[in-house]
Amino acid sequence: MSVDTQLISDQTAKTAEPPAISAVQATNLGVAMSEQKSTSSAPTTYKHALLMFSKPPLPGLVKTRLTRANGGIFSEEEAAELFHRSLFDVMELCLKAVDELEAEDALALAADPSAPRHEYHFFISTTPHSNVEIMRKTFEDAGDWPREFTYIMDSGANFDDHFDDAFSQIFSLGFDSVLSVGGDIPMLPYSHIINGFRWLQYFLEHSETGGLVQAPCQECGVSLIGWTRTAPMDHQEVYYNMTGRPALDAYVQKCGENNVPMASLTPVADVDDVQDLAHAISLARSARYTQQFQSDFYVPRRFLEWVDWRGLKVGTPPNEDRDSREGIDA
Repeated sequence: MSVDTQLISDQTAKTAEPPAISAVQATNLGVAMSEQKSTSSAPTTYKHALLMFSKPPLPGLVKTRLTRANGGIFSEEEAAELFHRSLFDVMELCLKAVDELEAEDALALAADPSAPRHEYHFFISTTPHSNVEIMRKTFEDAGDWPREFTYIMDSGANFDDHFDDAFSQIFSLGFDSVLSVGGDIPMLPYSHIINGFRWLQYFLEHSETGGLVQAPCQECGVSLIGWTRTAPMDHQEVYYNMTGRPALDAYVQKCGENNVPMASLTPVADVDDVQDLAHAISLARSARYTQQFQSDFYVPRRFLEWVDWRGLKVGTPPNEDRDSREGIDA
């Protein structure tokens, strides 16, 4: 059964100013890398890149389907603010996941000094050059982050070209895998980052053609995508194509044509329109309550702080279908 989910704005809940946006607050984030370096040298070292492929949070540039001009409920400034918060939440989630990966890797090396060593680095890619500087300032103005980010400019004639260029720049620096996410998936499980990199590590060690990992979105695309340098893959005709082939189908077809193994993670919805936002808000509020009992559950606090401040409520039409179930229960 489907229902028409609605968002209701309760202006009486607003205070004068929205909650501040800050960098990562947890003091333990980033500690793993400095504390867990081993003096023993592993025979193999793999370099992995976490790529944030995103536009900067500028009014009129991001989340335009959420604006009143396009049938949404926000001004351009509000839509950009919401995306700004989601962007930071996703980055914090990725930092948390990499901390956990490094802790696991340190234990593996302690148990077996000959085990492969893994390094993780963060890249943020946008375009054009002026937006790269805006993105850099956006993160720097929030305060100190526990890791360094490398900012790059992607180029090309269309989205596929830009995505390929970002991957190519990173691989040209000697990285063995790239795992990419966007800034509009506030409910991305941080375990997806962990499992995504683990699958890429597995493919590097066990597959001659490398491998690809993806998490689908709600519209036949992907919310997370990555592959190894050894995989004969690209983004061409995935997003920019005239055949109507969905992005996820395109990746599957490319993998099949090139004998590239694929790992699939559970779907993660991005936030493009009001329906997506209503879904994300319900999930985020559920996560906030759940964290009391599942301490490792990640909550997108910046996203939720603004949603609460803005007085947004998720509603559905009254359900008058009594559904007596007599035919089922008889």
